[in-house]
Amino acid sequence: MHYYVKAQTFLTKSGVKTGGYLEIKDGKFGRYLPPEPDLSAATIIDKKDAIIAPGLVDTHIHGYAGHDVMDADPAGLAEISQGLLSCGVTSYLPTTLTAPPQKLAQVCQLLGEKAYEISGAKIQGIYLEGPYFTTEHKGAQNPAYMRDADFVELERLQAYAKGMIKKIALAPERPGALAFTKQAVKSGVKVCLGHSNATYKEAMAAVDAGADIFVHTYNGMSGLNHRAPGMVGAAFASDAYTELICDGHHVHLGAISALLKAKKEKTVLVTDCMQAGGMPEGEYMLGEFLVEVKDGAARLKDGGSLAGSVLELFTAVKNLVDWGLCSLSEAFEMASELPAKSAGIADVCGSIQNGRDADFLVVSPTLELKETYVDGQSVYQR
Repeated sequence: MHYYVKAQTFLTKSGVKTGGYLEIKDGKFGRYLPPEPDLSAATIIDKKDAIIAPGLVDTHIHGYAGHDVMDADPAGLAEISQGLLSCGVTSYLPTTLTAPPQKLAQVCQLLGEKAYEISGAKIQGIYLEGPYFTTEHKGAQNPAYMRDADFVELERLQAYAKGMIKKIALAPERPGALAFTKQAVKSGVKVCLGHSNATYKEAMAAVDAGADIFVHTYNGMSGLNHRAPGMVGAAFASDAYTELICDGHHVHLGAISALLKAKKEKTVLVTDCMQAGGMPEGEYMLGEFLVEVKDGAARLKDGGSLAGSVLELFTAVKNLVDWGLCSLSEAFEMASELPAKSAGIADVCGSIQNGRDADFLVVSPTLELKETYVDGQSVYQR
C-alpha cells in the first residue's frame, strides 16, 4: 500500500516539519515532502491540524491490562501488546523482576519463542531488571532471590531467549559486578544500575566498566548529598542514560527539572508499569507482592512503598509538556528515539525516517492520542 499522510506537524528524525506530506510505502516510511507538491495522482490521508509523532518505545515495563510478563503466559503477552497500542507504544521491552533462575529461564524461553508471533506493539527484546540487586533499596524486588552477578547465568538465559536480552540491571556494589558488566557489555547486553546503595565511586566504576543506564533515576538508589553524591550524583555526573518515571508520584517536579537541565539529551521516559496499568483501582500482584492501586499510584500493601506504576507512556509525554519542563518535540524524543538508543534498538524503531517501519502516532494539537499506526496500518483509534 502506497499513500501520503498530510498533517500540520511532523516530528521526524531530521527535525520538526511544518505542513506537508509523509510518504508511507509497503509499511515503511518514505520521503517527507514540503507543502504543495504535485501529488494529484497519489492517495492522500488528510489528518488536518494533527501532529504526526514517532511510535513510542517503552524500555521498562512489567505489564498492562491485568497481565504481567512474569506470568509467562502467551495470551497475557498478547493482551499487553494489544493494550499498549492505546498508550501510543509501538515497541517495548517486556521487563522481568528478581526471581529464581528457573522462573527467569521460563520467561526468557517464552519470549524467545513467541515474541515475533505476537501482534500489537512490537516486542523488541527483553529487559532483565535484576536479580543482582541489594536489599537497601529493594522496592518491589524480592530480596529472597537477590544474588551476585553471574555471567554464566546470563549466557544461559540468553540462550533460552534466543539472543533477545537487550538490557540487565544490577547493583554495582555486589561482588563481581564490575567483571560481569564488562562481560555483559562485550556480549552486546546493556548494563543498567539500580536498586542499589552504591557509593558515587562504586557507581562510577561500573560506568567506567561499561554500564550506561540508571534505572528509574532517583528511585531505588542512594541519594545525592554534597559530601556523598551516591548513585544519584553519579547519574548526573556521568554520560549514562537516565530513566525517569514522570507520573507525578515517583519524582518531584523540581527533581525532574534539575535532571532535564543537566542531561535532557540522555533522559529516557519509562513507565515501570505493572499489570494494573489500564485497569480500575484495587488490589493487584507485582511478582509475588500484593499491590494496592489508589489515586494513580501503585503501592505495596505491606509497607506502602511505590511498586512500579500505572503510568502510560503517552501520559508521561503529555505530563512533561503540561508541566512546562520541555518542548513537545523533546518530550516525544525522550519517549521514542532516546529509549531506543539506550537499549541498542534505534536501528529498528524510535524515529520517523526513510526506510524504517511506519510506526507512528496521530496526535491532536491539544496532545490527545487519536490514532496509532504499526507498519503503516491503523491499529488503534480513539
